[in-house]
Amino acid sequence: MNVSKSLLFLSVLVLSACTSEPPPLGPDGLPLPQLYQISASDASRITFGILDQVNALRAAAGVPALALSPELNAAAATHSRDMSVQNRPWHFGSDGSSPLDRGMRAGYKGKVLGENISETYETETETLSAWMAVPDTRDVIMTPTARDLGFAWYQEPSGKIWWTLLTGSGASSPFAIAVAN
Repeated sequence: MNVSKSLLFLSVLVLSACTSEPPPLGPDGLPLPQLYQISASDASRITFGILDQVNALRAAAGVPALALSPELNAAAATHSRDMSVQNRPWHFGSDGSSPLDRGMRAGYKGKVLGENISETYETETETLSAWMAVPDTRDVIMTPTARDLGFAWYQEPSGKIWWTLLTGSGASSPFAIAVAN
């Protein structure tokens, strides 16, 4: 009998060690946000994940899929870092450049049609969702004449992320990548 009680006690002790503490709650009773840290190994997953999500949204609306443009990616990366340096989310570079200027500088052969930006601690999916909830930023993503997508970010050591999404009219490099759903 003592052996079975000891085994029962030991089992309860082991199981109690397996349970985790609930996440800390904020004053609203919801779990506090966790820092979303992006590692170098996440880059492809994030970029292609956004391309897939954008193309799924566009397919549902009956508009053509976008191809990933290396040139627009480069322009988006430059602007994400520059917004961090300026410490403000806006569409002009510290040198006064516009999204059109940055696309041309990066060698994009098409026309830049639109740019979405964000300063946040949210994930790429949460950011895309926020863009889709606002007509102006949704229009950049859903523009029927768009053929190319550029997407990049810069994450500060504090965890703050500066996201940039660009759409273009086409005529990108022969290395553009389209992902079919």
